[in-house]
Amino acid sequence: MSSSPLVQAIQERLRDAGYRDLSTPFKVAGVEFAFTGAMRGRDGRALDLVLLIDTTTGDYGDRDGVRVRQRVEALSRALDVTGSRYVVTAILAGAVLAEGIDALSETCRVLQVEGVSLDSQGQPADETAKLQLDNRIRVLLPLTLPLPVAEAQNGSGPAMDRIVR
Repeated sequence: MSSSPLVQAIQERLRDAGYRDLSTPFKVAGVEFAFTGAMRGRDGRALDLVLLIDTTTGDYGDRDGVRVRQRVEALSRALDVTGSRYVVTAILAGAVLAEGIDALSETCRVLQVEGVSLDSQGQPADETAKLQLDNRIRVLLPLTLPLPVAEAQNGSGPAMDRIVR
């Protein structure tokens, strides 16, 4: 597990959303793959494989965009060989990588998380920071619909009621 507070905050948010940690390095088709972190979805998200790449500390050569792309492409090929249906998402946590990341988006879904304010416990510092983190990984989070608003006095109610009228 990474000592990066940002990676830990992302992992905690994904755990809250129903993802579970995979031990790293992990093996696919007899080949070992090392990433800062890896998580897998459950239930409706059971085919989600999330790779956490810490571009700030640079573990596993993660500051080099070309090496990151090569590792993710190798994992993708190994998953293809095994007939896997996993949907791979790479979360780049920290500094933006300059090279090779555009090509990475051809292999998997790429999310960039940077600049989220964290408190001393490694949690988002305030509601704005929490919303910022959620917005960066929104595609992985369950959809939450707002509760219907009670009928207002001016006659405008919930959106569906207005559409029906």
